[in-house]
Parts: sequence; C-alpha cells; structure tokens
Amino acid sequence: QVRLVESGGGLVQAGGSLRLSCAASGRTFSYYAMGWFRQAPGKEREFVATISRSGGNTYYIDSVKGRFTISRDNAKNTVFLQMNSLKPEDTAVYYCAASTIGGGSPSPYEYSYWGQGTQVTVSS
Repeated sequence: QVRLVESGGGLVQAGGSLRLSCAASGRTFSYYAMGWFRQAPGKEREFVATISRSGGNTYYIDSVKGRFTISRDNAKNTVFLQMNSLKPEDTAVYYCAASTIGGGSPSPYEYSYWGQGTQVTVSS
C-alpha cells in the first residue's frame, strides 16, 4: 500500500509558476514509476507527465512540453512537478499517482495508487 499526498497548488496569474510536490509513504518509493494527471471541471482526467523509477526517463503531454518538468527525489520519497509559464487552460485539480510499470505510463489504468489532488487555478 502506498499513500500519496499532494501539495503546492494555489492561485497564480498567467505566466507565473508553481511547484507541486507529492509525498509518498508506505512501500518502497523507488519501486514505483510516478505520474501527474489533471482534471478540469467537466472534463476527463488527463495525463500530464510521468517519470521512471530511477528518474532517468520522463514523458510529457505535448501541451506542457517545455513548460513543465517532472522530477523525483527517491531519498525523500517525493515527486515534483515544476510548472512554468502557466496558462488559464492549465487550471485543474492535479493528482499524482504511482505505477508498478517501471518506465512510467501515460495511461491512468496503469496506476495503482492515487493522491487526493491539489487545485491549481491560473487567472488570465
């Protein structure tokens, strides 16, 4: 069992930055690839980024490439999402998730554990 707790969300103006954190507890953190997803009101949950167990491989949805960076600190059991040049369309609840697929995955069905989410609101 893995417990995930996100933090770092908030209200920011367009063009601003936020850094989301996701702290994990329970089973060995480095066993899991990690992902970030988001869900805007009235929309499906959307993949944002994923990082492999070691942190050596990352993958992003096209709309955030060059603006968002996923990283992890296995010694601190934490995964991060640095979000720069934020846009109003980035407004959503952001969730972190843990997957036993070592290289990570863009599919939410490959993730076994989810956090409760943190709200990110970008004003224009």
